[in-house]
Amino acid sequence: MIVNSNVQHNGRAVRLDIPSSPSTQEPSAAVAGYYGRVKVVVEMALALFMLLLSAPVILLACIVVKLTSHGPAFYCQIRLGRGGRPYTLYKIRTMVHDCERHSGARWATPNDVRVTTVGRFLRRTHIDELPQLWNVLRGEMSLVGPRPERPEFVRQLMISVPRYGERLAVRPGITGLAQVQLPPDTDLESVRRKLAYDIYYVQQQGFLLDCRILGGTVVYLAGLPCCVIQRLLGIPDGDAVERQYQNPLPQSPHLPEFNPV
Repeated sequence: MIVNSNVQHNGRAVRLDIPSSPSTQEPSAAVAGYYGRVKVVVEMALALFMLLLSAPVILLACIVVKLTSHGPAFYCQIRLGRGGRPYTLYKIRTMVHDCERHSGARWATPNDVRVTTVGRFLRRTHIDELPQLWNVLRGEMSLVGPRPERPEFVRQLMISVPRYGERLAVRPGITGLAQVQLPPDTDLESVRRKLAYDIYYVQQQGFLLDCRILGGTVVYLAGLPCCVIQRLLGIPDGDAVERQYQNPLPQSPHLPEFNPV
């Protein structure tokens, strides 16, 4: 089955056809039940607290960005959320304004020339990600979950990377199991490696795993290596997620259908 989603890109409508499967529609009944409802409320409360706490940092970063480069301080971009629903993600701008006008959509690369001097600092400290707390308050994102991808890339990735659509079963997150252990995507193989972590999270998510990932994010931001994160917090390593990726759990046969708007 194909579900259709119309999104705006560069001022014009783009039609995105997303293959629908049970795993792209709903997580397991247990996750979609009590914990799923509690998680939304708790994360919204935490996001509000963190947004109020980080507001001076966001304001200062925006001022510095405006003073050092042309263009808006905030960067708004269409991403795909749970079930393939498009939404607007907010970040502090770290690249030259309108840098994809001629090249089209491109992944960032190491030492990307499009990143400004201030932007490199914001990316290294992850301050540029703080405005996504607003997306959590709006119910479009979670604190923990697979990172959201751009619609320009999703359709091709669903063709090129087996089971890629399964990561759309839950709301995307600001941080995730893959983010505290792997570097940013650079090619299809790196996407596949991260997908194994995302699918592990979709199938195993719960209170303890979310707490471990949030704790791992703090340790990661402190600059400690991945092996320390795994040992301190018991976060699943690459072998565990690869075993589950190669041996998928059975899916629920009766799941309600999503119709992205």
